Amino acid sequence: MPSHCPAQIIDDVFRMNEITARREVVAVRGLKVTFGAVKALDGADLVIHGGECVGLVGHNGAGKSTIVNVINGSLSPHAGEVSYGGSRAQHGISTARANGVRCVFQELSLCPNLTVNENARVMHAELAGWNWRTKAAALVKQQLGDIFPGHGIDCDSTIDELSIAERQMVEIAISFAGLNEKSKLVILDEPTSSLDAGLAAQLMAYIRKFVGEGGSVLLISHILGEILSTSDRIVVMKDGRVVADRSAPEFSTRSLVEAMGNVVREQEWLRAADKRDGAPVLAMPPRRGHGLAFQAHRGEMIGLAGLGGHGQTETLLDLYLSRNSNWWPARRKEIAFVAGDRSLNGIFPLWSILNNLSIASLGDLSSRSIVDHDREGVLGNGWKTRIEIRTPDMENRILSLSGGNQQKVLFARALATTARIVLMDDPMRGVDVGTKQEVYDILRSEAAGGRTFIWYSTEMDEIRLCDRVYVFREGAIVAELAGDAITEKNILEASFGAGEAA
Repeated sequence: MPSHCPAQIIDDVFRMNEITARREVVAVRGLKVTFGAVKALDGADLVIHGGECVGLVGHNGAGKSTIVNVINGSLSPHAGEVSYGGSRAQHGISTARANGVRCVFQELSLCPNLTVNENARVMHAELAGWNWRTKAAALVKQQLGDIFPGHGIDCDSTIDELSIAERQMVEIAISFAGLNEKSKLVILDEPTSSLDAGLAAQLMAYIRKFVGEGGSVLLISHILGEILSTSDRIVVMKDGRVVADRSAPEFSTRSLVEAMGNVVREQEWLRAADKRDGAPVLAMPPRRGHGLAFQAHRGEMIGLAGLGGHGQTETLLDLYLSRNSNWWPARRKEIAFVAGDRSLNGIFPLWSILNNLSIASLGDLSSRSIVDHDREGVLGNGWKTRIEIRTPDMENRILSLSGGNQQKVLFARALATTARIVLMDDPMRGVDVGTKQEVYDILRSEAAGGRTFIWYSTEMDEIRLCDRVYVFREGAIVAELAGDAITEKNILEASFGAGEAA
């Protein structure tokens, strides 16, 4: 006679699965990290178990990137302990990788001069031997297909030949991939910041699949809908500490934002009456002779929408160069540009925060080609206060800031100029919800004063704030929406073509 009845066996299996799922993959306790006078981490605790997706949220500078850098071994804490798989070990990048920790950074870390397959070889030492290229190609192709079906990426392309969205997809795929063994913990830092809604949905679905198979994910995102719908547990950080750690169903959007220290504003942007009076301040004929022409009038907020990579960024570049023969700064700026890829086209990494902010305004801050540093300091401190750049000293290097605060500097750089037209290429990537609301107020105020904004965004909530929206498909403008017609449904229908959105 068997010693266990079927019911007991089932209970034992469930109990074993629960024990396996609750194993500690990574744990950090009592972490303290300081950068000069700034307490980046002030006694933070975070435990990640097997088979769970942990959402990590907080305003820019709350300590999220710092705690990630401790977990992945690239930063050693000044106090506290780090353990992998329940055991303390020598801390460092090699230890973290040996324990299955992989990280997709907000600032993408791929080698731009190498192919997709060669980047996979850099990240996975087990791709060795005379036929490593064949193995790398098979590994990346399969992983890209699993996460992003129909991606269309050529793995023999170099990274600098890919769009920023494709680069993000590649880095995500390489981090989840494993030749002999899958990753145990994948840290995703703003993984959808350059992805359109369709690609973001594919990634979120894959995260749930990966977690369901026993893997773990630490998901950092300022898109709270992704956090609430995908996470099992949500951890909120503020000023270097964990201020909330609860299961995801216990949070709502409002309670999550309030835990971060911001107040949710219910009202949406109140659109003004049609501003298309007189001649447009910027215009362009149909791109490549197809679709609709582009026009922007004084004081308008124009949104560029549609699936990523369908000509929105190229349109912004063409609009800028239609008023400037090159990218060299002019003494009197007519048009300003906020880059979407800040690491490649935005910041000067060796310069101070102040110099990064003031570079576009030097013509207005100079007399006889000599910069007035007092006026430069006043300009920098004014924008530091207005847009809340989190730093004790504007003379600190730009890389001392979190990614979101770096983006604020680029935004302030454009707004600090005398330019009456501002082009923005997905400028809110990696910016927290509280800062976004503050920036929206600035945009509203500047637009009311006659400034024109032309704004490409991958976030539907931001597109809905615009006065008019041009929807792109296959490099051309296929629809123009205004006022109450700016809805997700209408944008998706135009993006896919009539009848294809369903």
